[in-house]
Amino acid sequence: MTRQELFGNIRRKRSFLCVGLDTDIKKIPAHLLSGPDPIFAFNKAIIDATADLCIAYKPNLAFYESIGTDGWTAFEKTVRYIKEKYPDQFVIADAKRGDIGNTSQMYARTFFEHIGVDAVTVAPYMGEDSVKPFLGYEGKWVILLALTSNKGSADFQFTEDKGGEKLFEKVIRVSQTWAGDDSMMYVVGATQGERFADIRRVAPASFLLVPGVGAQGGSLAEVARYGMTADCGLIVNSSRAIIYASAGEDFAEAAARSAKTVQAEMESILLDHNII
Repeated sequence: MTRQELFGNIRRKRSFLCVGLDTDIKKIPAHLLSGPDPIFAFNKAIIDATADLCIAYKPNLAFYESIGTDGWTAFEKTVRYIKEKYPDQFVIADAKRGDIGNTSQMYARTFFEHIGVDAVTVAPYMGEDSVKPFLGYEGKWVILLALTSNKGSADFQFTEDKGGEKLFEKVIRVSQTWAGDDSMMYVVGATQGERFADIRRVAPASFLLVPGVGAQGGSLAEVARYGMTADCGLIVNSSRAIIYASAGEDFAEAAARSAKTVQAEMESILLDHNII
């Protein structure tokens, strides 16, 4: 998916919402557990209920890998279902991969050639040669971890060098020599608030994938205030607050209501910024 296509979907759906498919076998409604593939059944219902309200889906690989081959099969089926029924959706494999070059080549082959997602999250710690293999696919995206929303982000990401440059700023600055704004995005946690202004000084035009809105307490209004660009530049993820809005048989309807609340706020923000 190109940057122009992504922006077109944002304008058309009046939304920059990504629904995180963090599907935990221990949290999905009990009535699904007797079926042959409860993870996929849950995902399919969530997707059908929310597809008109979001522009992206983000399966978190840890939730699928935790149950072995059945989980991986459900992940593959989920991606295939989205691509076949909702081909305008931007599909992100939240895998946080990153290793020496030949291993990264295999990861890239897995997600881009075999699974067919649009983007994969990648850890930058091992440097350029660990990221480059993911950048060789036309129309595909690397989403590089930059400034995360967890408490431990302060342990390393805010470390400063002698010139006062923070580690997360260096990651963004240096990585922009590897690829342009049409194939690389950055993960920036919603709980970082005013730090989005720092991000925008280093990456004024890059799209940002923003987790942490919803159950983690990040402010959508604050993210937009400091992080929005002329073509939006934001994909804001919400997982638990949407997919686990209800534990009953009405879980899909509840997810749609929760997603609609977020989409309505996003629509208002897009209007305020004269993007739609």
